[in-house]
Amino acid sequence: MKYSALLISNLFRKKIRTVLTIGSFAVALFLFGLLAVVHGAFNQGVEVAGADRLVVINKVSIIQPLPISYKERLLRIPGVKAVTHANWFGGVYQDERNFFAQMAVDDETFRPMFPEFMIPNDQWQAYMSDREGAIVGADLAKRFKWKLGDRIPIKGTIFQGTWEFNIRAIYQGERVQDDTTQFWFHYKYLEERENPYWKGLIGWYTVKVANPDDSVRVARQIDETFSNSPWETKTDTEKAFAASFAKQAGNIGFLITSIGAVVFFTLLLVTGNTMAIAVRERVRDLAVLKAVGFSDLFVLVLVLAESLLIALIGGALGLGFAKLLTLNGDPTHGMLPFFYLSPQAVVTGFAVALGVGVVAGLLPAITAMKLNVVDALRRV
Repeated sequence: MKYSALLISNLFRKKIRTVLTIGSFAVALFLFGLLAVVHGAFNQGVEVAGADRLVVINKVSIIQPLPISYKERLLRIPGVKAVTHANWFGGVYQDERNFFAQMAVDDETFRPMFPEFMIPNDQWQAYMSDREGAIVGADLAKRFKWKLGDRIPIKGTIFQGTWEFNIRAIYQGERVQDDTTQFWFHYKYLEERENPYWKGLIGWYTVKVANPDDSVRVARQIDETFSNSPWETKTDTEKAFAASFAKQAGNIGFLITSIGAVVFFTLLLVTGNTMAIAVRERVRDLAVLKAVGFSDLFVLVLVLAESLLIALIGGALGLGFAKLLTLNGDPTHGMLPFFYLSPQAVVTGFAVALGVGVVAGLLPAITAMKLNVVDALRRV
C-alpha cells in the first residue's frame, strides 16, 4: 500500500490503453462465467445424482415403455430397498417454446425416493386428495407466475387432448443445484384417461439400493432378471444415466475448454503486449528509480503488480456481470433449468485471470529488472 500512488499513476499514464486492457479481461472473464454456467447446466444431473439410486429403462430406448408389473419383481431382488416409476408426458403449455419437464409419478413411492425435493406436508396432502392435482418446482412457478390453486391447461403431444391440472404443491430443492423446473402429476390420472394401449405401462423405474457399494451388482442382476423377456431392461446408476444423457448434446466439456483456451491465449497476448509497451515507454523512469536506490526486485514487483491489478479489476468486472446475469433467472426459457454461477467457478475465474496477469507481466518485468541504469538514462 505504501507505493499504491506510484502504481496507480503508472497504470493510468495511458488511460485509454489501460481501460481497453481491463475491458479485455472483463469480456474474457464474462465469457468464462457464461461457459461455466452452461457447463454446470449440462452436468447438473451428474453432480446431484444419488449414489444409492439406479435408473431402469427399456433396453431398446428410453422412449420405449416397461410393464408396471416389473415393480414387484424389482422389489424381490436382493439389495433393492425401494422402487418408484414415472412417465414422460411431453405436453405443451400455451406455446411450444415453453418447454419444461412434465412427468406422471407414482404417488406412494416418489416422494421418499427423492428426499432432496422438499414439499410442505399440507401441500402434499392437498395434492394427494386431488386426482387432477399437480406439483411444480419453485423456479417453474416463478417463471409462469403460478400460485397454489391455479388451474393449468396442458395440450398433450404423446398423450392426446387437453389436460387440466390444479397446482396443489410447490417444491423447493435442498441444494442450489437441484432442478426446480419440473411438473409432476398422478400416474393414476394418466392411466385413467389414456387409451388402453398405455394401461399397465410406465416410462422408467428408479431403484434405491440398500448399500451404494452394491449398485453395480444390483444393476447387473436386474438386467439378468429380465433378459430374454419381451421387455428387456438396461440399468445404470443415476450418475451414469445423467452423464449419458448429457453426452447426447455432444462433448460440451471439450468445446467449452477449447473456447476458453483460445480466449485466454488471446488475452495473454494482448496483456503481454500492453505491458511490454508500457515498460518500453517508461525506461528512463525505471532507470531513475534504480538510480535513487530502489532495487531490481522492487522494479520487478512493481511491473508485475501493474499487470496483476489490471487482471484483478478486469476479472472482478467480468465475473461480476456474469453473476449478475444469473441472478435475473434463466434467460433460455427452460432450455437450461440450472442457471447458476457457482462460487468454485468464480474462484477458478479469478485464479485464471491472475495467472494470465502474472504470465503476461513476467517477461516485461524481467526486462525492466535487468535495465542498465546508464544505458537507460542515455535514451532520448
